[in-house]
Amino acid sequence: MGCCSSASSAAQSSKREWKPLEDRSCTDIPWLMLFILFCIGMGFICGFSIATGAAARLVSGYDSYGNICGQKNAKLEGIPNSGMDHTQRKYVFFLDPCNLDLINRKIKSVALCVAACPRQELKTLSDVQKFAETNGSALCSYNLKPSEYTTSSKSSVLCPKLPVPASAPIPFFHRCAPVNISCYAKFAEALITFVSDNSVLHRLISGVMTSKEIILGLCLLSLVLSMILMVIIRYISRVLVWILTILVILGSLGGTGVLWWLYAKQRRSPKETVIPEQLQVAEDNLRALLIYAISATVFTVILFLIMLVMRKRVALTIALFHVAGKVFIHLPLLVFQPFWTFFALVLFWVYWIMTLLFLGTAGSAVQNEQGFVEFKISGPLQYMWWYHVVGLIWISEFILACQQMTVAGAVVTYYFTRDKRNLPFTPILASVNRLIRYHLGTVAKGSFIITLVKIPRMILMYIHSQLKGKENACARCVLKSCICCLWCLEKCLNYLNQNAYTATAINSTNFCTSAKDAFVILVENALRVAAINTVGDFMLFLGKVLIVCSTGLAGIMLLNYQQDYTVWVLPLIIVCLFAFLVAHCFLSIYEMVVDVLFLCFAVDTKYNDGSPGREFYMDKVLMEFVENSRKAMKEAGKGGAADARELKPMASGASSA
Repeated sequence: MGCCSSASSAAQSSKREWKPLEDRSCTDIPWLMLFILFCIGMGFICGFSIATGAAARLVSGYDSYGNICGQKNAKLEGIPNSGMDHTQRKYVFFLDPCNLDLINRKIKSVALCVAACPRQELKTLSDVQKFAETNGSALCSYNLKPSEYTTSSKSSVLCPKLPVPASAPIPFFHRCAPVNISCYAKFAEALITFVSDNSVLHRLISGVMTSKEIILGLCLLSLVLSMILMVIIRYISRVLVWILTILVILGSLGGTGVLWWLYAKQRRSPKETVIPEQLQVAEDNLRALLIYAISATVFTVILFLIMLVMRKRVALTIALFHVAGKVFIHLPLLVFQPFWTFFALVLFWVYWIMTLLFLGTAGSAVQNEQGFVEFKISGPLQYMWWYHVVGLIWISEFILACQQMTVAGAVVTYYFTRDKRNLPFTPILASVNRLIRYHLGTVAKGSFIITLVKIPRMILMYIHSQLKGKENACARCVLKSCICCLWCLEKCLNYLNQNAYTATAINSTNFCTSAKDAFVILVENALRVAAINTVGDFMLFLGKVLIVCSTGLAGIMLLNYQQDYTVWVLPLIIVCLFAFLVAHCFLSIYEMVVDVLFLCFAVDTKYNDGSPGREFYMDKVLMEFVENSRKAMKEAGKGGAADARELKPMASGASSA
């Protein structure tokens, strides 16, 4: 880390010249050390689970007597059939693989180590006996010889449940899993609690499977539309807001009209020509069209009213969007930040899940009520999974915060560099370098604050799910209110954290100082926050709506004329959700850039007024916006008093800085 001095406060004396990006010092060092110690603890949990043999038990599998398959085992005191040599028996076989314990999430069956999995269905005990003699793989209990399979009275208990389904080993995990997964249908139906009629579930799944090519094509279409929108944002940001507004209004009106037209068309179609098997499907589609049409109508009316209210403030966003477009022209790698973040999150989640699986098979051998072996961790170490869950939240938030800090650092460098030709060769890498050298402690502290809010909310959500149907109305209302309040607090803290990271990138102050400075600036410019930041986010939301509406409209047209599908409600929902996630992935970075630019603009107008020695750092477009705002205040009469009051803090903040 090098030698680190304490960071100076952003609220320094106005007599001293304010120069951003100059004071570089390490911030929140204790929090960085705490985060490093926490990560060491996460590593200890992983190492402990591997050292106790959990990795071998997880990968190779073990039978109900504690023997690991594929190796020679040591005898466990008091456990029969333990200490067996399974060098030639490398696969785990369950006598009843379809007997699932949904509560404890495990297979409720005796497990044995076998030499080979039965690749074909075995219908009788004679088939099981023949399989053992031919392949050398005994599928009955170790106490029963293959020659006794058809003669012993204990065969019904010690042998697998008939018929034995055809199975194949799971890659890397050496478990015999049934090839036909229909026996797990009960488990799948238990997960889908909102479906009470299995026939509805089967029709929904059938619709998805039949329309899978269309779903894949529509998902690809949403990706292409998102990329096109990003290109439009880069090069025609001046007219983007108006184009987006017009297209969304026309798209909403057109989509609503098409839905009502399709509903009227299907309602007028004769029912006599429909065969009885397809009548229920037709009624489901007609009902879905009516729901979609009504929802689209309500959405269009609300959207039109919002656009009427905000039409006078759209101009405030255009200048900021134009500068954001320039940022992406100078920093094209910003577009790929979500991909790197997602890649880092996936790597961490894979590590976290693998360690969780290790913990599930770690510990000492314990004999359960049935006389079989289970591995459990005793003493204080049994609470390690709580530590592991906190690590999931904190480190995930840390990775997301690193992305925010990286984007903020790159955009701040762009904004406060007067000559854009003197920008670093790779501002993104320069921002990553500053993050690693100076601000990892700040990111650790900010992400920990979010973790402190997330954990109680998740605990309350878990309690609510466990008490569902048991608690009274008052308790249910209190729980939901607490969950809602914590969710709102989390969103507010996320927004404040993002602005704190921007203030840290500008002044190199610690997290608390940066959060305080950012909060003060946001309060001082509350009207501008509402007029610029909110409208900008709303415009980007309209972009997401445009992509979802375009993809959904294409899906309606394609699915409506697809003749060999069943219910297309679920396929259309899947397509729209994927389209929104893709659009959010692309536009969230643009939204983040707009937020960072706004705070830089507010800081710039606070410390500079355009006079010699205190020149603005802002782009010419924003300078023109400031001048136009001042002229508008002078020319505005009583009729424009509202808009003048809204723009007044900008001018007064600049003049009094």
